[in-house]
Amino acid sequence: MESVQATKQRFGIIGNDPKLNRAVEKAIQVAPTDISVLVTGESGVGKESIPKIIHSLSHRKHGKYIAVNCGAIPEGTIDSELFGHEKGAFTGATSTRSGYFEVADGGTIFLDEVGELPLPTQVRLLRVLENGEFLKVGSSKIQKTDVRIVAATNVKMVEAIEKEKFREDLYYRLSTVEINLPPLRERSEDIHLLFRKFASDFAQKYKMPTIRLDDNAVNLLLQYRWGGNIRQLRNVAEQISVLEQDRAISYQTLRHYLPDVGSTLPAVINNKKSEGDFSSEREILYKVLFDMQRDVNDLKKLTMELMKSGNASKVKEENSTLIDKIYSEDHDHEEQLASIVEDENNTSTPVEVLSIPDNPSEKEDKYDFAEEIEEEENLSLQQKELELIKKSLEKYGGKRKDAAEELGISERTLYRKIKQYNL
Repeated sequence: MESVQATKQRFGIIGNDPKLNRAVEKAIQVAPTDISVLVTGESGVGKESIPKIIHSLSHRKHGKYIAVNCGAIPEGTIDSELFGHEKGAFTGATSTRSGYFEVADGGTIFLDEVGELPLPTQVRLLRVLENGEFLKVGSSKIQKTDVRIVAATNVKMVEAIEKEKFREDLYYRLSTVEINLPPLRERSEDIHLLFRKFASDFAQKYKMPTIRLDDNAVNLLLQYRWGGNIRQLRNVAEQISVLEQDRAISYQTLRHYLPDVGSTLPAVINNKKSEGDFSSEREILYKVLFDMQRDVNDLKKLTMELMKSGNASKVKEENSTLIDKIYSEDHDHEEQLASIVEDENNTSTPVEVLSIPDNPSEKEDKYDFAEEIEEEENLSLQQKELELIKKSLEKYGGKRKDAAEELGISERTLYRKIKQYNL
């Protein structure tokens, strides 16, 4: 079995991080088998190296190796690309075409960004994994293929399964063995090593002296988060190699090539209400409205009992707990609504809330109390929904897309609500 160090040298993998070495070791161990492998990790960590190692060290190494970027193929044509199609299967299919699974028979297919596959294609892929069978688009003839599948994704598959964007059974078939590549920020000892390798490569490519970092610049390099991982580090090294006349790179020079270093991002966040804040306030508002609607129903019950019995004192005595509960909650409702509904200038906007009499039994006429409750029933969830929609549309000058985003609904739903309320 080939050693980890020899394999890294062979495939140009740089670094000595234990997690990286473990990932390469697992690839070497699984290569002689036909087990399906799922490579996971953030975008830019170098996931494409693992399937190459697996194919080259397997008994399929003399067969074809095809890498497919599932996220780059349009949904309408991906089935044809993977499984082929018959002549006349769809508009533009002027001849029969072989798909990747037919062409790669006896070899390996690398499905990059497999998490982007549409659900119908996932069903077809599951069949290939289970028994090696597939159908060309527009054909009823079952074909067989002997293909090793290695997939990769930067999508959190558990979340995708929960959101029903990825089939759970397909996930378990793909991930018989899962190999995870660590992000660059967790490989701090490898960052400067990688930068020096990239700088040397670009110096040779562009025929110029190699750039070198001073100590402060190296510290900045190691402390930076590297959201784009190795791909971002390589791009930074190339930019500096091409653009900088001075080959000695200082801290100040390097920081100009790193986004967000020394930015005033917290100030920006404080000046703008985030989507999460609005979502939280919306949930509170809905809770208040539902509580108020419940109180209205309780008041309707009290009113009906009052109208039937005609004895206000008796009704009050029998329902004293309910009346105290409604009155005590009313003040809380007013405070919550007043704190939520504000305009862009943080100026409080008056909100109509239930006005409950201090003592219903002291009303001159029991039917006056009933009439007041009827008027207050108009304060419904629909009215509040209408007020929220109006306020959002006014805030964004009638732009439905922006208003829909703030309300947390689709633009189509907002359009239907506008027609419903004749706005």
